[in-house]
Amino acid sequence: MSASFAGVSVVSHGGELCPCAELSADTSADYAYHLLVVQDYTCTKKFTPTGQSIISRPFIVGDHEWCIQFFPNGDKPSCADFISLYLRRLIDDDDDEDKFVEVKFSFSFIDQVEKQKPVYIRGSKTYKFSRSETTWGSDRFTRKDALEQSRNMKYDGFTIRCDLIVCNTEVAATITHDIGQHLNNLLQTKVGADVTFEVNGETFAAHRCVLAARSTVFMAQLFGPMKEGTATTSSVIQIQDMEASVFSAMLSFIYTDSFPEMEKDDMQEDEAQAVEEEDEMRLQWLQELFAAADRYDLQRLKYMCVKHLSENIQVSSVGSNLALAEQHHCRGLKEACFRFIQAQSLSCLQRIMATGGWEYLITTCPTVLNDLIIRLALNQRN
Repeated sequence: MSASFAGVSVVSHGGELCPCAELSADTSADYAYHLLVVQDYTCTKKFTPTGQSIISRPFIVGDHEWCIQFFPNGDKPSCADFISLYLRRLIDDDDDEDKFVEVKFSFSFIDQVEKQKPVYIRGSKTYKFSRSETTWGSDRFTRKDALEQSRNMKYDGFTIRCDLIVCNTEVAATITHDIGQHLNNLLQTKVGADVTFEVNGETFAAHRCVLAARSTVFMAQLFGPMKEGTATTSSVIQIQDMEASVFSAMLSFIYTDSFPEMEKDDMQEDEAQAVEEEDEMRLQWLQELFAAADRYDLQRLKYMCVKHLSENIQVSSVGSNLALAEQHHCRGLKEACFRFIQAQSLSCLQRIMATGGWEYLITTCPTVLNDLIIRLALNQRN
């Protein structure tokens, strides 16, 4: 099933929304996309302060009205180096307080066709839009400096595509929600749990059938050839080479089919330092969760991790991400890292090569440098 067209919004003249009624298109389809075209980016960035957004024209998808919030300089001071993007549901006064709409959506640049495929959108997280929760999105969609040096920036402008799938079949949504809630309750209460894992000193109780239904590795470990001597009814399965928080997140995904959230520590007095440390912790957590998903053959979770890692590549992380992609034979993450490196200036390349992640890459995956050198050489020719 292909996405229906749900119109275009054009931003120009320092942040003004251009009148373009002829480009409007509403659709009652459940799967559609809207384009946000940003022209005169330099001027728009200059005259739109941090915390101030530009709102797209309204568009209809799945019998609900939506708009896109675009923050050229981030939605808050801690995100001032980023572009923030949000999808907002426009609420009527007579909407039920308790009623929610489940939506899967993704923001991408117009040339990122791999992120606009139905399988990619369906693999994204499901968000519940309600009267109390009208807006969801990304406060750090992309770094401004990376965008400005990338191929996505053309003639001082770029185009964002917002794909969304509205899950508006109430019966199906209710059933899915109830099943997910029931399985999550089983995980939390441990009712009927029949297998125990000890991961770096922490104990987790789970249900064999649920694990085996989601993972071929768990199937083999709990019911197949790997069962003998490792997973008898009374035994505890020891896992020493994984963080307990990562195993907990993996269990959460297995039971709920939703991308887990990383547990956050209390914010420090120095907010900037706290944000930087949180970014580093989240990167490490995502990389370890990706490795765990690959280890247990959880392809959907692995796909989600790749999505998050690819969308948040930075100078400090591209080396470790590239090493991770090479070690786990992940072409999608590897290509995302290559594209990021190809778009950088010489000074940025020098900063990348000075990171610890790059040193680790040279030590563990020297062959990947051959591919990169070829890419950079071709980049110079073009």
